[in-house]
Amino acid sequence: MAGAPTQLLRLLPLLLLVLPSGLREYLSPEINHRPEEDGTAPDPGVAGDAVLHPIVLVPGVSCSKLEARLTGAYRPSVPRCGAMKGKGWFGLWDNCSDLPAHHYVHCFMEQMSLVYDPVADDYRNLPGVETRVPNFGSARGFQINPEHPDWCLQALRRELERIGYRDGDTLFGAPYDLRRAPPMPGQTSRAYSFYFRQLTRLIEDASRRNQGRKAILFGHSFGGTVALAFVQSTPMAWRDRYIKHLILAAAPPAAGVVPTVKYAASGPEVLYVPTAPPPSLRPMWRTFESAVVNFPSPAVFGRRPLVVTARRNYSAHDMAEFLAAAGFGAASVLAFRRREVTSMDRFQPPMVPTTCINGVSNETLEQLVYWDGDFNARPVLVYGDGDGFINLVSMLAFDEQMRQQNEQNKLFKSIRLEGARHSTIVTDDWALKRVMQEILEANRISG
Repeated sequence: MAGAPTQLLRLLPLLLLVLPSGLREYLSPEINHRPEEDGTAPDPGVAGDAVLHPIVLVPGVSCSKLEARLTGAYRPSVPRCGAMKGKGWFGLWDNCSDLPAHHYVHCFMEQMSLVYDPVADDYRNLPGVETRVPNFGSARGFQINPEHPDWCLQALRRELERIGYRDGDTLFGAPYDLRRAPPMPGQTSRAYSFYFRQLTRLIEDASRRNQGRKAILFGHSFGGTVALAFVQSTPMAWRDRYIKHLILAAAPPAAGVVPTVKYAASGPEVLYVPTAPPPSLRPMWRTFESAVVNFPSPAVFGRRPLVVTARRNYSAHDMAEFLAAAGFGAASVLAFRRREVTSMDRFQPPMVPTTCINGVSNETLEQLVYWDGDFNARPVLVYGDGDGFINLVSMLAFDEQMRQQNEQNKLFKSIRLEGARHSTIVTDDWALKRVMQEILEANRISG
């Protein structure tokens, strides 16, 4: 019996040959060693069989398509915006290169905008604008950025398919309405109530068609925020039955991030619309709850000025006042006070096996300086550490929150990738390989 392990090791190369070529690459011992220039520690590798648990991908904020339908109640601001009235569903946030070609940027911004309803404490579309998210369930139906075709989990999807995952069989996608943010417990969100029901059914169906195996839930960027909120919203017995592992890649933590403050002031840099620079998209962006849900938390960022002007400074405690000064409408400021400020420092561990993967050692915005208080001007930027979007202090705060609960701490793994950036952590070859190793490790772990 003493020679059994030795014999197994001798047979390992032959066993690898019977696996799909992509899976063979990731299980091969050669991937245990990182190139020195990566700055990452060697990975322990993955061992085990080739059984694949179903995986559901939740993409970043700009990656979910959105369709619209204009009814008789819609009152366009200019006649051309009513051109699609009564003509059924059309791609609103879809092929963005078509927007300037059809002089539709203004109409797009109008029809994408949300309205906060203070009575219902929820967001809704403009009257006469109905929206839906197409391609739910498919990992091949995400938005494609023409400038970055590997984004929106396209590179990750290809790698998963190389090791044997198949769309609609073991591989799934869960796009969402990019304008909205998942609610905290006790908050109202008609859109997310529907989305969470969809995602629940998707995971249950995926498990049934895969011999009852639990699902891996993978979220990148804001998709990680959505995935975490979904798990937190489910009954504990359901999580135990259906969630194998939660993997969060560059997911904005509950502590928030400073770059969202810049987008609020100067316009979003996360939405690609040809010929429409970020400042021109501000009126639309400022109606989105997703624009402010990841604002910096006072508990983590404290009283340090995040926005500096000649007349006053704004810390994380002053973000409502900053929004008013930057030009947000009264309804948007009220919504921020009611929905975001009250939930900033509330954290509930998911209580499932969780791996958090973040990049570090990149310049990441920590402070904006508008010397003359003109938020239309280009600010002076002060940088610290992080992944280029998520501040290191937010990552550390999330780790601390996850480890405060002893049972969650046992199920939690935090990984820092030196030099990996927020958007490219799932596209750069070396970082993507590390992400794939964690997915395979999640498949291997028993439970």
